[in-house]
Amino acid sequence: MTRRLRASIAVARRETPYRKIIDQYRPNLAFYEATYKDLHRHPELSEQEKRTSSIAAEHLQSLGYHVHQHIGGYGLIGVLKNGPGPTVLLRADMDGLPVLENTGLDYASRKKMEDTDGNEVPVMHACGHDVHVSCLMAAAELLYAARSTWKGTLVCLFQPAEEFVKGAQAMVDDGLYTKYNFPKPDIVLGQHVFCLWKAGWIAMSPGPITAAVDAVRVRVFGKGGHGSSPHYCIDPIVIASHAIVRLQTIVSRELQPGKLGVITCGKFQAGTASNIIPDYADLELTVRSYETKIHKHLLDAIERIVKAECDASGSPQPPEFTYFSHAPTTVNDMDQTEVLKTSFSAYFERNTGPMDPFPGSEDFSVLARAINVPSIFWALGGCDPDKWDEANRKGELEKLPMNHSAGFAPVIEPTLRTGMDALALAALTFLD
Repeated sequence: MTRRLRASIAVARRETPYRKIIDQYRPNLAFYEATYKDLHRHPELSEQEKRTSSIAAEHLQSLGYHVHQHIGGYGLIGVLKNGPGPTVLLRADMDGLPVLENTGLDYASRKKMEDTDGNEVPVMHACGHDVHVSCLMAAAELLYAARSTWKGTLVCLFQPAEEFVKGAQAMVDDGLYTKYNFPKPDIVLGQHVFCLWKAGWIAMSPGPITAAVDAVRVRVFGKGGHGSSPHYCIDPIVIASHAIVRLQTIVSRELQPGKLGVITCGKFQAGTASNIIPDYADLELTVRSYETKIHKHLLDAIERIVKAECDASGSPQPPEFTYFSHAPTTVNDMDQTEVLKTSFSAYFERNTGPMDPFPGSEDFSVLARAINVPSIFWALGGCDPDKWDEANRKGELEKLPMNHSAGFAPVIEPTLRTGMDALALAALTFLD
């Protein structure tokens, strides 16, 4: 390729209609940077996003969107009808996490809230949902201002309880697509900030992106008594401990090498005192995979192994299993992802690339599966570019504070601008 041809392509990309629209109607980001800091300073736990949802709702109403609140809890939508054409839904999640922040930021959270178990816990936006909300608020203003350039219906959706992986289903069950007067979306679009990529970067690929997940609560039973006389007891802590170790062999010995499967015990509770053998022990597991057949095998194997350990120890009654959280695999539509990839490549040029599947989970795709329409989910880079370059040079990207860690702190710019542009560009790609 000649230098002149490369220059011509670069000029053509810079002169795309989408770039002109976004550059012309991009709002002043100072307001959204302040909004982001405010949201970061005041995170809210899942199913308690009252303040965050109010901020988003008031903003959409001030722009001229028709706003509907309290859908599936604190979920809300802003609807902008702009003549005949496709309907595009843009989604952002709102909830924070029970994490004690350790970023050192001057706008760090010091907030505490009561969780669903009645415990007071620290709260932090340790997964970047404050970024998601700020970017969608900004994109909503851009697209409203640019409404003379497109036709169709835009739906801006702010979702609660993603960290419980049940907020999307709660909104669907509460009549998201039946109670409110807007056309069924033709496509559902969303993004997630990660510090695995540098700020200003967009990553996206067709096919599976995130894993299916089930959360499983297990109770194993024993026979309680005095800690000095274990021979008169059946110790459920020992039973549960053996089960936890044995569960790790499911992936290593029952799955085909190279196939993703994750079984993690993240919670183990039993007993009240050192000299008392309790009557039961509780476990909470997270189970993840990309394939339906493998997922079923993992869940079946968990029950088989736990039951066998209980039988082997003479447990007085069968274990109990409660499945309390589920999300399907997020799968980017093959054809529509290629369409959006073309727009992203032209707009972001060298700052875009593929997104490998990862075993984290999302309930984003529930919003599309419920009405059988395609969806696309992409990664938004959030790491300070200089820090990312240095870590990459040393081969130490894994040492950067990642999502759900106390040090997770996306750099404000160019993260917000890139996230706003990506949402606006994606919407314009599929609107008329």
